[in-house]
Amino acid sequence: MLKFDEMYEKLTSAGAGQSQSQSQGSQSQSQGLLPGEDVRAHYAAYAQWLSRQPPEVMRARREEAEMIFRRVGITFAVYGAKDEDGSGTERLIPFDLIPRIIPAHEWASMERGLVQRVTALNRFIHDVYHDQDIIKAGVVPAEQILNNAQFRPEMIGVDVPNDIYSHISGIDIVRAPDAQGKGEYYVLEDNLRVPSGVSYMLENRKMMMRLFPGLFSQNRVAPVAHYPDLLLETLRASSPATTAEPTVVVLTPGMYNSAYFEHAFLAQQMGVELVEGQDLFVKDNFVYMRTTRGPRRVDVIYRRVDDDFLDPQAFRPTSTLGCAGLMGAYRAGNVAICNAVGTGVADDKSIYPYVPKMIEFYLGEKPILNNVPTYMCRNPDELKYVMANMKDLVVKEVHGAGGYGMLVGPAATKAEVEEFGKAVLANPSGYIAQPTLSLSSCPTFVESGIAPRHIDLRPFVLSGKSVQMVPGGLTRVALKEGSLVVNSSQGGGTKDTWILEV
Repeated sequence: MLKFDEMYEKLTSAGAGQSQSQSQGSQSQSQGLLPGEDVRAHYAAYAQWLSRQPPEVMRARREEAEMIFRRVGITFAVYGAKDEDGSGTERLIPFDLIPRIIPAHEWASMERGLVQRVTALNRFIHDVYHDQDIIKAGVVPAEQILNNAQFRPEMIGVDVPNDIYSHISGIDIVRAPDAQGKGEYYVLEDNLRVPSGVSYMLENRKMMMRLFPGLFSQNRVAPVAHYPDLLLETLRASSPATTAEPTVVVLTPGMYNSAYFEHAFLAQQMGVELVEGQDLFVKDNFVYMRTTRGPRRVDVIYRRVDDDFLDPQAFRPTSTLGCAGLMGAYRAGNVAICNAVGTGVADDKSIYPYVPKMIEFYLGEKPILNNVPTYMCRNPDELKYVMANMKDLVVKEVHGAGGYGMLVGPAATKAEVEEFGKAVLANPSGYIAQPTLSLSSCPTFVESGIAPRHIDLRPFVLSGKSVQMVPGGLTRVALKEGSLVVNSSQGGGTKDTWILEV
């Protein structure tokens, strides 16, 4: 581990976000923080500053951050986990004091790629529920869509405002070596249903500005604080009503949901009501909110509730989280639901391999951001390869999320690989596999000092009358040494993400 007084000379290109050859469990020179290596140019000013910080000051700042996050209630619930007394657990997402820094030119290219990708995905979802041209052209097999658990026949022929289905998209990005050994950004996953984590992006920035205000006068860091304004603008743009300020609400499953803090935070930041299903009712195909002054019509619902629970009359009859009759009002065009019902058909991991073809099909362009190479186990030849090489691959359930339902081959035991292989053989179409990428890492403040930890990035893309985003996103970090799993439910933490302005 590195001490703070060594950091200036040893904050390297690999450790500062450049690709490196460390895969899970490797302990070779791929640690990437070796004497004699150069500081990447965009980290130079920060590295100089960090070299002057006493370790006890940094530890005190970390304790201060944890105290503030706990006091404010910035926690998430871990489903299935129990405290010693048998109760459920609410945990802080660990916050790392060392930011992830991205230069302006890298962000500009990534931003163009994100706009391109989300535009094509929205075109795809509209097509799926209307003319299905992409199926007719043989680009995506019909069964991949029509038999998809997230395909909603109820949405066929339903027109939505501006033909936008995923108004808020969280696109997971990783950096790894390209064919020439240089660092390249790849899309690892598309989150188009109810992507979470943006509140941590905002709170991480507030915390860094509170703990280290001087850093932001020394570095030209692009702001992110205006995200709630852009979000509200995006939601209002989807309204079917013609009023200047349509009524927007945030629909939450309730305080026991793992992301409840974020639901409440975003409602407060936008200045709109946070509601549960019981606060809404439908009359004459319009949605109303119960208030102390009587019913108030709702124009836009930013829902953080899955499709299955939105309307007991249309989907799961036993659901108490949604609003009876909501789908009728939605199909009548009297309320907007963001993200749209049925959007999940495009963020299934079995659809992910086809996104580059979607970009070419709908936009006539080559993808700016590439996918990670992916094997579809539904194809016999690819299944054969996966089964023969499972110990070297990352294998994922197509419906898995949060780091669950996956096998990281290099970190698994022989017994775990064999057991997972049986599950894949029993349902090949339910799995994809990818190479174990040599993910980039970033210097991270851990108990013993500073060490490299693997990271990813989730920018949040807003689609309304235009596609826009704040510069940056949520950087997640795998705090366990060697781990490739960054999800908070699996012990991951978060960092502030700095996009340097020119």
